Amino acid sequence: MAARVLLQRPRKPIYDDDFDVFPVAKPASTPSTTAPASTTADHPPTTPPSPAEEPTPTETSLAPAPTTPEPATTTTTTATAARTRAPTPTDRLAAQIRRARLFLYAQACVAEDAVNGTMARVFALEQSFTSTVASLAPPRESGEKLMPGLIYVLVAGMAGSIVARNRNVLLRGAAPLAFGLGAAWTVLPVTMANVGALAWEYEKRFPAVADAHLRTREGIERGVYMARLHADIAQNKVHESVREAREALEEWVRKGK
Repeated sequence: MAARVLLQRPRKPIYDDDFDVFPVAKPASTPSTTAPASTTADHPPTTPPSPAEEPTPTETSLAPAPTTPEPATTTTTTATAARTRAPTPTDRLAAQIRRARLFLYAQACVAEDAVNGTMARVFALEQSFTSTVASLAPPRESGEKLMPGLIYVLVAGMAGSIVARNRNVLLRGAAPLAFGLGAAWTVLPVTMANVGALAWEYEKRFPAVADAHLRTREGIERGVYMARLHADIAQNKVHESVREAREALEEWVRKGK
């Protein structure tokens, strides 16, 4: 019984006067190893109240204590601080690297476009050259062959240079060209017609050259026409003279008999 009295401590009632007042929790103090001697002497231990004497708990007393919500501005404050903080050297280095990469990418795109444009122009020029050379060749049905004809043209040009070797510079330069062109129009007429058509297509880009070519061609054609006309007239006169002479001779022979 004495041990039970020593182990029991004075117990304060849970509710003193008002049942609506919530108890305030006090920090628990470290109990001393030895109980003070004056406690037992001044305040004798009391027996715990019986169940009939204990107050009946109400709905208000059984309600849980309200909890204070934590402030919701912690995340917002952290995000704002993260946005407003000064950029670190790593951030500045990353920005510089990004700008450098974008600049290099733009320059690479410009270089690639330039190379593609150059290659496209080269391919177009090559295709135009091959198609032009192919268009100069005579068709198969014409029966014209380039190989012996080109040799004849070369020989004619050399002959013209030999003929005009003792003449002035102008004649020595024009004679091989004239002999070669004459042989070309004689041996390779279809090829020379194709070459003339191609030269005319290029001459049309320069109106002055085209007009001079047209005037020269018209003059040459008029001269050739007049030469042929005079040749026909002379031939007719010769034929008429020969016919008259023959008729006269036949008449004279007939009268002589």
